[in-house]
Amino acid sequence: MKPNDSSVEAIFDKAKTEGKPVFLYWGAVWCPPCNQIKATVFSRPDFIERSKAFIPVYLDGDTPGAQKLGTQFKVRGYPTTILFKPDGTEITRLPGEVDAVLYMQVLRLALNASQPIHETLAAALNVSTASPPLTPDAWRMLAYYSWETDQAQLVDKKDLAATVLQLAAKVPVEHKQASARLKLTSVVMALQEKFKALDKARALVDIQKILADGALAHENADLLANYAGDIVGGLTDAGTATRLGLVAAWSLTLDRLALDTTLSKADQLAAVQGKVVLAQLGHEKDAKAPVDVALQTMARVAATKADNAIDDKYERQAVIPSAAHLLSEVGLLDESDAMLMAELPKAVSPYYHMLVLASNAKKRGDKAASLDWSEKAYSTAIGPATRLQWGSGYVAKLIELSPEDSARIGKAASQIIAELDPAPETFYERNRRSLEKMGAQLLAWNEKSQHTKTLRVLSGQLAGVCKKLPEKDPSREACEGVFTKSPKKT
Repeated sequence: MKPNDSSVEAIFDKAKTEGKPVFLYWGAVWCPPCNQIKATVFSRPDFIERSKAFIPVYLDGDTPGAQKLGTQFKVRGYPTTILFKPDGTEITRLPGEVDAVLYMQVLRLALNASQPIHETLAAALNVSTASPPLTPDAWRMLAYYSWETDQAQLVDKKDLAATVLQLAAKVPVEHKQASARLKLTSVVMALQEKFKALDKARALVDIQKILADGALAHENADLLANYAGDIVGGLTDAGTATRLGLVAAWSLTLDRLALDTTLSKADQLAAVQGKVVLAQLGHEKDAKAPVDVALQTMARVAATKADNAIDDKYERQAVIPSAAHLLSEVGLLDESDAMLMAELPKAVSPYYHMLVLASNAKKRGDKAASLDWSEKAYSTAIGPATRLQWGSGYVAKLIELSPEDSARIGKAASQIIAELDPAPETFYERNRRSLEKMGAQLLAWNEKSQHTKTLRVLSGQLAGVCKKLPEKDPSREACEGVFTKSPKKT
């Protein structure tokens, strides 16, 4: 089912009548992880069969009212999948980038859950007085809750790292899988938030045990591949024996994951990307560093393998940009471009691939080509929210690479404003953030009042849109604040 404009009332009325939970998927046509879920999870026979037990709802970020609903449900990043009780109570948020088999396991647990995740969390944090103790399934639900898309639904952002660290400390040791997942997740979050209470020595021991356990490493392939550099760089010092040993152990694990055919092509490729990050750790920003030929060969083989092995168009939308990015990370820019150019005519959303081409051109030092690809990506983007996001990105690229070109910057920003639908739903969630970001960047660009004329024209144009919004609606304030304040910290 799809929502009726910015209302899901009819959907939950149907859920109550049928006594079924609601499965909400928030995504976008261009989004690589969204296409990965479409290809590897939603197409599975067991998912299709399981979907008979719930009411599936697809909330595309570009559909009318979607961004307002995004605010209502506290969803931001694509994809986010949430399971609700028929009365609208949130049961849990499912992880978006785990292995498909694991996703199905977590979905089964969620459908069978006796209580919503916020009650399970409260019981876990007070485990000494909980009666009865949490079951293994309850701990597994917490371990595989989508903490990265929580959006303060369970825990305030400032308390998120501390909360997951608490859970990792409280989970009984006999729940090996949940313990490993929570420990890894807590380390990632603590390092991202620069949380001083993280016991790095203890974390290092825990992670070494996970790396040494093939089953645990397989189950946490997404975290081990995607956060290899963050964790190693955060827990160890450059040049030390500890770092060298951890990199060696981690690389061996990633080698095994890269060859593990039970994982998706995206996960196998991510393992190779993780190896590249580890190999470049400490000197990845040094443009003059010699190119590692072995690293290039490894990347080339992995990218070519992925390109040749995938036929599904949705999976290709997920994997090919990653493969091209991998090639560019090891200096194979021409090969990356060739892969992307070959893909453009058959891609689900070619404008996403154009952003990688723009990035490659920038790495070469070709500012003109980078801006041209960014402009083409914006001009071919489809959907109001997507066009607003791509357009604000194009303006940002212009300000960065060609700040003296006031005419081009003004024209791009003016086009974005001209496309705004003067309706309250336009000024929510991702749309609001894109506009506020563009406004802040334009204000910074005009810091010395050298582009005042351009800003005056743009402000006047946007004011015309704002005046069409209801006076007391929050959207009016959001619209009027674009050129008068910095973006909200969210």
